Amino acid sequence: MFFLQYWQSGVDNEVEGLYMDVRNCKKCGRMFNYVTGPVVCPNCKDSLEEKFQEVKKYVSEHQGCGIREVSEECDVSTQQIKQWLREERLEFSSDSQIALNCESCGAPIRSGRFCDKCKTSMTQNLQSAYKKAAVLTQKPKESTKDNPKMHFLDR
Repeated sequence: MFFLQYWQSGVDNEVEGLYMDVRNCKKCGRMFNYVTGPVVCPNCKDSLEEKFQEVKKYVSEHQGCGIREVSEECDVSTQQIKQWLREERLEFSSDSQIALNCESCGAPIRSGRFCDKCKTSMTQNLQSAYKKAAVLTQKPKESTKDNPKMHFLDR
């Protein structure tokens, strides 16, 4: 991983730094300015999106097909198809014999990483943890009996 540093001089001759995160593409090896997401250059990202659209079209035309069939017909790796399923960009049909497994409980799911039951459970756990943290961070109100303050009377 390389970090390039570009310097721009300001009006007051102060030096301001602008940093770029330059990385090598995992697909083609070219260097590019990485911002977020997968470490893939814009050209490879565009070609991957074209492959996704091709797979999406094939799956809609050939309902009930398996991952291997789609992989062979569209020239896409089975790992890439599974990644699109995990990202919920693709989904198995309800009558499909093929399914993914929930990463938490192992239940069969059509797409994504977790089943609805585990998603609900995680959401509730996160909300209750957030509420507990909010209660702990609140300052207790000071009573006036323990901390008397001075008052002025207008006469």
